[in-house]
Amino acid sequence: MERPIPAIFDTDIGYDIDDTWALALLLRSPELDLKLAVSDTQHTRYEASILAKMLEVAGRTDVPIGVGIEQHTKPGGQLAWAADYELESYPGAVAEDGVGAIIETIMNAAESVALICTGPVPNIAAALDREPRIAERAHFVGMHGSVRLGYDGHPEVSAEYNVKADPEAIRRAFAAPWDVTITPVDTCGLVTLRGEKYRRVLESRDPLTAAVIENYRTCAKHGGRPEMADERSSTLFDTVAVYLAFTSELLKMEKVGIRVTDDGFTVIDESARTINCAMEWKDLSAFEDLLVQRLT
Repeated sequence: MERPIPAIFDTDIGYDIDDTWALALLLRSPELDLKLAVSDTQHTRYEASILAKMLEVAGRTDVPIGVGIEQHTKPGGQLAWAADYELESYPGAVAEDGVGAIIETIMNAAESVALICTGPVPNIAAALDREPRIAERAHFVGMHGSVRLGYDGHPEVSAEYNVKADPEAIRRAFAAPWDVTITPVDTCGLVTLRGEKYRRVLESRDPLTAAVIENYRTCAKHGGRPEMADERSSTLFDTVAVYLAFTSELLKMEKVGIRVTDDGFTVIDESARTINCAMEWKDLSAFEDLLVQRLT
């Protein structure tokens, strides 16, 4: 196998559960070498504590953590899972300036870094403002947008959360002179594990996967649907961004001009910056199989 691709994970983990699944897939993908995990948007110290606990469970405290730009101090539905964990106890490095850590990691890398973004991207916009040269040394892979389909395959497009939460930041990321690849909800919004596939994950004894399920149970209970964690996964949007960081084999890719509107829509516009978009699945079932295999 070729040398793994250096990667940074910029994530709003701790709110929707799919970031947690994405982190687990990243850590279990030999094609990727995680160099830095950074909390993004909202209560970033809370998010950083979840990153730290997950990385410690995985035995990956060699991975530094960056605390991103904080917007408020309201935690999400995984607070109970991380309530016993102090960020200060993390054995690895913790950078209070997460934006600076992103810049330093990219600028010191010997090859192009996969910047995997699974949330709104104020950290990335700030990093580009502070050091524009990162766009020469990285490529952007994100879970962003709704191009031809909306959530759950609905024919009406949506203002997807990661874009709607900070349209100007994602415009900044899309406009930078690096390669941009995204999975909009057209593809990532269709990923849910059910039946035997989900049962295999649910019953896995892998400590990292067990932590994902434990975290999922906490989140489902917080959302008033504790039974869901026994039946199926939630929609695993962010796992597809991790997959695209090392291959697009199971997806149909298109180069599409994308314009971001002020209200958070990603509109096809031939005059706009061309982006690599995962528009359809070639084999969604095979992706689900890969996800299950790597987590179990």
